[in-house]
Amino acid sequence: MEDVRIVSRRMIRPEPTSTRRPPELEPETVIHLTPWDLQMVTVEHIQKGILLPKHPQGHSHAVERLASSFALALGRFYPFAGRLTVEELQQDGGIAMSLRCSGEGAEFVHAVAPGVTVADITSPVYVPPVVWSFFPLDGVLGLDAAVASLPVLAVQATELDDGVFLAMSLNHGVADGTTFWHFFNTWSEISRRSGNHDAAAIGCEIASPLPLLQRWFPEGCPIPIPLPFDKPEDIVGDQRAKYPSVQECFFRFSAESVKELKAKANAEMAGAPATISSLQALFAHMWRAVCRARRLARDQDVTYIILVGCRGRLESMPSAYMGNAVSLIMARSTAGEILDKGLGWAGWLLNRAVASFNMASATAETASWPRNPGFVRPLASVLDGQPKLSTGSSPRFDIYGNDFGWGSPVTVRSGSANKVDGKMTVYEGGEGAGSMALEVCLAPEALARLVADQEFMDVVSSTKE
Repeated sequence: MEDVRIVSRRMIRPEPTSTRRPPELEPETVIHLTPWDLQMVTVEHIQKGILLPKHPQGHSHAVERLASSFALALGRFYPFAGRLTVEELQQDGGIAMSLRCSGEGAEFVHAVAPGVTVADITSPVYVPPVVWSFFPLDGVLGLDAAVASLPVLAVQATELDDGVFLAMSLNHGVADGTTFWHFFNTWSEISRRSGNHDAAAIGCEIASPLPLLQRWFPEGCPIPIPLPFDKPEDIVGDQRAKYPSVQECFFRFSAESVKELKAKANAEMAGAPATISSLQALFAHMWRAVCRARRLARDQDVTYIILVGCRGRLESMPSAYMGNAVSLIMARSTAGEILDKGLGWAGWLLNRAVASFNMASATAETASWPRNPGFVRPLASVLDGQPKLSTGSSPRFDIYGNDFGWGSPVTVRSGSANKVDGKMTVYEGGEGAGSMALEVCLAPEALARLVADQEFMDVVSSTKE
């Protein structure tokens, strides 16, 4: 395979539609960031992408169609065409970070990957390194956008020999995974419905809901939130993390395999007051397999971190809320207990952790954040010195519905952002309702043992897509 080559870069400005016409986009039009937003400015961008089949009229036609529909999607999500800005606070000192709706645009990158085929991406169980080259804004932290006036959103359309990989990088300080896929779904629907017609003619007729742009702040929270720093670089200082190298694999699990895991977990915990879900059973299976792959001592404490979405848990926050709305929970045990007490025990620990999540407590914690701001590092590094797993994303996100007008996605992959030992990403499986997929990052030697673990691999539906 040759290196990925950039053909062109351009800044795409939002194209208004009758249902969402951006305001005058003066510099003073700002969206202030919430505690949930601000704590994420120290991590790299959300990077997800889909592999599309080759357009029947050729790559150039596909790229131009993607660019024109992207402008209309930005018209509905026009803050994503803005820039993060920093204001020095005179009264109390410190700084405040906001999203200025300037309309300067989001970046659209056109690239080619000579010699790379769809099968090169989908066939190996190990994700090939070239995939990480498909993503723009690589290695950029959220707050870097304010320092260098970078776009908060960038996409890259990379031509393969027989397909197109469409990747998107979104600043985590302005949105979470729910908003990420809301934008992606909006973009694909505009492209799909436009067909050979002018995309602007249908930009206002799509089913995807408009995003709710108004930010949620806990009661009593100062707006904008003052941060006790002289400049945004001071938030990270010299603590930019350098994590050991990892490798990643992509595993699919059929609906039948997931159903069997759920049945086994609940049979082992017969009489428990709650049912272990399909997702919890799959995570429990992973937790046990990773404990084996890491060859942990039996008394070693182990932690599983799960992201919990807060939309729907707050009456004032609908599913179309545009911003960050995520908290986290943790399940803890020892490696010996996880391995000895079985799938059901591990699933029950995860079930109890989810059940214990309290929105009132999470809201109170969010309200207190401005008094003592803390910032997130990649989740698998939260508990330094302990073996841990963390899982983000959701199998409920609509991945395979992102048909841009010439066929459904073949698969999904993510970029190099926030990839640390123990990081996992869950997706819908693409093999019908109930199927799931996991992208798993581990130290190379542990990942090799995981792939060789027959008990684990017996549940994997296929290493080919």
